[in-house]
Amino acid sequence: GTKIIDKSHDQDTTDLHKCITYIWDFAPDANKSTLCILVAGALGGRYDHEMGNLNVLYCFSSLRIVLLSDDSLIYLLPRTHHHEIHIQTCVEGPHCGLIPIGAPSGSSTTTGLRWNLNNTEMRFGGLISSSNIVVGEKVTVQSDTDLLWTISIKKL
Repeated sequence: GTKIIDKSHDQDTTDLHKCITYIWDFAPDANKSTLCILVAGALGGRYDHEMGNLNVLYCFSSLRIVLLSDDSLIYLLPRTHHHEIHIQTCVEGPHCGLIPIGAPSGSSTTTGLRWNLNNTEMRFGGLISSSNIVVGEKVTVQSDTDLLWTISIKKL
């Protein structure tokens, strides 16, 4: 009784992209503004697959999509918002990072990190905020570009 949808003819998108499109198309309009999609097992394994999964975050930047592994989670912080990240210290942290993978950041500012950014430029080939540490239960982020937020998951 399960409906099978074969999208194998579409070689221009990843399987995750196809799944997110399906979820978006069939979610009731009333739920779309609060939709959060958790993708378990999205990290680890082949690096090109991981990069494809990160690309999906950018393709669907208006959706809240969380990529999860046994060790960490990643989601996109769109430049259009001032972000307040509430840390659940019993299950996540303390190691975290902010990565300007889509484009360089001319100005990023944070609070709640051991090494806060203050209108700091970040780019590949220069500074990126990896190996940072959360110091409380709230982190704020404001940037002129989209950033990836990543935080470690505690082993329970």
